[in-house]
Amino acid sequence: MIVNKYFEGNKLLVKVVGRLDTTTAPRLEEELKDLSSVEELVLDFEQLEYISSAGLRLLLGTHKRMQGNLKVLHPNEMITEIFDVTGFSDILNIES
Repeated sequence: MIVNKYFEGNKLLVKVVGRLDTTTAPRLEEELKDLSSVEELVLDFEQLEYISSAGLRLLLGTHKRMQGNLKVLHPNEMITEIFDVTGFSDILNIES
């Protein structure tokens, strides 16, 4: 997994490439550990190939930490289907 972070004032854009699973979720969690100065977090999943339950747990925890100021961009069809089946589509702000 590759994680690229871009700050724009109080907004943090994080582009995630590859797989977000049990092995890689701790790395993304580490990248997102200090969000104290971030008012809006945007996760760009355009190049995310797969997300496991570990990735979903990380998203849910991050969503709670950001008090809803989390946006997910460009999930592919498979990840969108996972979000739909798990109910994450109703929880997260997702933009195709």
